[in-house]
Amino acid sequence: MKTFHGTTILAVRHQGKICVAGDGQVTLGDNIVKHQARKVRRIYNEKIVVGFAGASADALNLSERLEGKLERYNGNLTRSAVELARDWRTDKYLRRLEAMMIAADEASMYLISGNGDVIEPDEGVAAIGSGGVAAQAAAMALVENSDLDARSIVEEAMKIAAAICIYTNDVITLETL
Repeated sequence: MKTFHGTTILAVRHQGKICVAGDGQVTLGDNIVKHQARKVRRIYNEKIVVGFAGASADALNLSERLEGKLERYNGNLTRSAVELARDWRTDKYLRRLEAMMIAADEASMYLISGNGDVIEPDEGVAAIGSGGVAAQAAAMALVENSDLDARSIVEEAMKIAAAICIYTNDVITLETL
C-alpha cells in the first residue's frame, strides 16, 4: 500500500463514538508550505466523516465522488465505498489519482484506496499517511490501556505522531460522531 508523505489521518471507534482527525501540515518536497490545512471534513448531510491523504486535488475529487455515491445509495456507506473503490480501480482517469481516504459513519469505518481496497479495521482504529503507523500504534495502545474516550485517544495519538513524523504537525482538525 502506498504511503503518502505530508499528512496523518487517524480514525478511532471507541465507547460508541467515532473520531477522525488529520494534521494540518502540507509539505512540498522538504519544505513546509502550510500549517493549517483541513484534511478531515463532514459530507452527506454531516453524517459521514472523511479524512484523506495524498494529492489535495485528487483527495477532494474522491471525496466528491464518494458523496455522489452516498446520494445514489441513500447514505449507505458500505455500498458507496465499494462502488467508489471499484470505479477508482477500473476507470483510466481515476486510476491516476494519488490519494487514500478513511470514511466513517456511526456504524462503519473504512480505509479506501485506489488499489480497490475497502478495509474495515478489526480493532476500530485506522490510520493513513506518513505518520499513520505512529498514530495507529499510539491509538491502539491507548484504547487498550486507558479509560480515555475516542476524542481524547485521537488527540493524544496525533500528538505522538506529530512528535515522531517530520511530515506531521500538531495543528489538528477533529470530527466526532
